[in-house]
Amino acid sequence: MKRRTLLKGALTGVSSIYLSQLYSRSFGLSAIPQAAMAEKFQPNWESLAQYEVPEWYRDAKFGLWAHWGPQCQAEYGDWYGQGMYREGSDQYKYHCEKFGHPSKFGFKDVINEWKADKWDPEELVSLYKQAGAKYFVAMANHHDNLDMYPNKYQSWNSTRVGPKKDIIKGWAAAARANGLPFGVSIHASHTWTWFEAAQQADKSGPYAGVPYDGRLTAAQGKGQWWEGLDPQELYAQNHPLSKQHADGNKQWEWGDGASVPSKAYAEKFYKRTLTLIDNYEPDLVYFDDTVLPLWPVSDVGLRIAAHLYNQSIKKYGKLNAVLTGKILNEQQRKCMVWDIERGQSHEIEPLPWQTDTCIGNWHYDRRVYDNNAYKSAKTVVHTLCDVVSKNGNLMLNVPVRGNGSIDEKERAIVEDVALWMQMNGEAIYGTRPWTVFGEGPAIEPTQTAGNQNQNFNEGKGKAFTAADIRFTTKQRTLYAILLGWPDDRSALIRSLAGKGKVTAVRLLGHDQALAYSQDGTGLRVTLPEQAPGKNAYVLKIEGAIS
Repeated sequence: MKRRTLLKGALTGVSSIYLSQLYSRSFGLSAIPQAAMAEKFQPNWESLAQYEVPEWYRDAKFGLWAHWGPQCQAEYGDWYGQGMYREGSDQYKYHCEKFGHPSKFGFKDVINEWKADKWDPEELVSLYKQAGAKYFVAMANHHDNLDMYPNKYQSWNSTRVGPKKDIIKGWAAAARANGLPFGVSIHASHTWTWFEAAQQADKSGPYAGVPYDGRLTAAQGKGQWWEGLDPQELYAQNHPLSKQHADGNKQWEWGDGASVPSKAYAEKFYKRTLTLIDNYEPDLVYFDDTVLPLWPVSDVGLRIAAHLYNQSIKKYGKLNAVLTGKILNEQQRKCMVWDIERGQSHEIEPLPWQTDTCIGNWHYDRRVYDNNAYKSAKTVVHTLCDVVSKNGNLMLNVPVRGNGSIDEKERAIVEDVALWMQMNGEAIYGTRPWTVFGEGPAIEPTQTAGNQNQNFNEGKGKAFTAADIRFTTKQRTLYAILLGWPDDRSALIRSLAGKGKVTAVRLLGHDQALAYSQDGTGLRVTLPEQAPGKNAYVLKIEGAIS
């Protein structure tokens, strides 16, 4: 084995065919197995820059996402698994009232309450397909560290605790039964610091100084429901706490005093993730990380990316996988799909990208339901049109209740989106950007929430009106999407001034010809008295418009 290694090392740069022949002659073996030859993608930025976004994803434009796990059981919003350990916080107070003090009833016990007894993945994914989703994504783990699939590297998984079901297997089967590419979202790299609150204790009151359950050990589980499991494996607390940080963004990138994960932690995350990729063969992997998991303190993210891409080539004969990351520089955007959380780009991006957002909070929150605070179908449609006009995709989360169902208000929103997509989907699917993404008062850049990458700029720009238009193209057709219905039934598209002769204009959902004229001010279209559908209206324009 040592002699083989030396020979292969000495022949670095020699053609693979010659190396294979020499290997065979030298050792009396057949040609080098394919797996032993250099794979296309290596775990470095230069190699990953060979990446090209697959056409299925570029054409899909719209995906739905189930950001669902045990934190939804409390039905009290995002980051519940951390907030319940923040003394005096809203979630801490709620937890103490509903479940008990976190020294006695911690997040591990919330997991035990989570049974997913009304979960019907086939019914939900079928609904999402009807709504126009062209891919479906399921959360494989969150910062709470519970894997939604069995694997030998993480005992705290959904087949051993909580619902005692392989959640990812159920979602994957439903997606594929509905003919949808299947994706997974992975959030667990940050457990190392995210669960540090569970290691602490109240500073005042009757439980002052009493440690939360994040300090429990396996030995203390004797006679408990979790006997045989180690809470330290869930909470990842065998390390010093991070320093009090000054900048949460920098600490999220493992800077500004963040406790740096051990090599063992990083390697375990790597093995858990490869188990997920190899066993479920996702078409899309979403990382909730700055750049890649554990970057830049570890190379495991680079290794996972190279593995995903190489496995996709082996399966399909070409690269068919999508990998997303956040807050990427120009070089990194060549290596994967840039994802903007709850925000949009301000321009047509040269490379495909994605917005991920939610109609409520990421984790189910009963208060959003009670206060009628969900995004409307109109907002979803407008966001989709804006994102697609700029060369992006929209991945939308519909929060799932702890029991595995969605509520009737969410279902109504999904059904309204379905009606719009059924009438107007041709202006979305398979399209590409035009020379400009749109026109109207809401084209100015929105605020960027303190960073240049647009994360969390959602809702900070001007509201869309009937004067706002977004454009998409398909072959020689231009789609002008009106984000409102003009009161005077007259639509003026200024961007078509001097763009060539328009030969036909149709309104999707309306079967009669429209009167129009074109001059130096643009294309003016007379709309019918009754708007077809609602939320946004698509003019299909033919002619010399390139």
